[in-house]
Amino acid sequence: MSVIQSGTSYQPTAGARFTTKELCLCAVMSTVVFLATFVPKIPIPLGYAHMGDAAIFLIVMLIPKRPALLAACIGSTMADIIGGFYIWAAPTIIIKLIMAYIVYIIARPDKESTGFIKTAAAFTAASLWMTFGYAAFGAVLYDSAAAGIASSYGLLAKSVVNTAAALVLLKPLKKSIHISM
Repeated sequence: MSVIQSGTSYQPTAGARFTTKELCLCAVMSTVVFLATFVPKIPIPLGYAHMGDAAIFLIVMLIPKRPALLAACIGSTMADIIGGFYIWAAPTIIIKLIMAYIVYIIARPDKESTGFIKTAAAFTAASLWMTFGYAAFGAVLYDSAAAGIASSYGLLAKSVVNTAAALVLLKPLKKSIHISM
């Protein structure tokens, strides 16, 4: 695919401004998340199923933390806004940020070599959080616990498909994409 290289290693400091490379990477990856979320819409109670979570999982595993976490939020939220699900924009920002961060802290490969089991556990934990988050916000937004619970079955099914897709694609993408900042 593409290769982004620089002469120095990527070491952001607390409060540091975004570099041009980080902003460009965030923009491109936000678009990937948006397209994976917006294009394959399959209706489920209170929303739709898509492949955006697989894109988020892969992005978190392949690029630096700051652009990855922002891309998860921006791409998913833009899909909600452009798709007419305005009421879900704010919950999506929170849910997807935490979801991406869960994957990052459990399975980020720049710590040590991350095995399949640890990666699958990270994707599963993030998916469970996402299901809980959307079910809880659905219950609040629609003033009905039943509505929130009704959405969880579709969200769990979507999570299984997204987790499987991300696990299958991760190894080949790691071999073909080399991003250093």
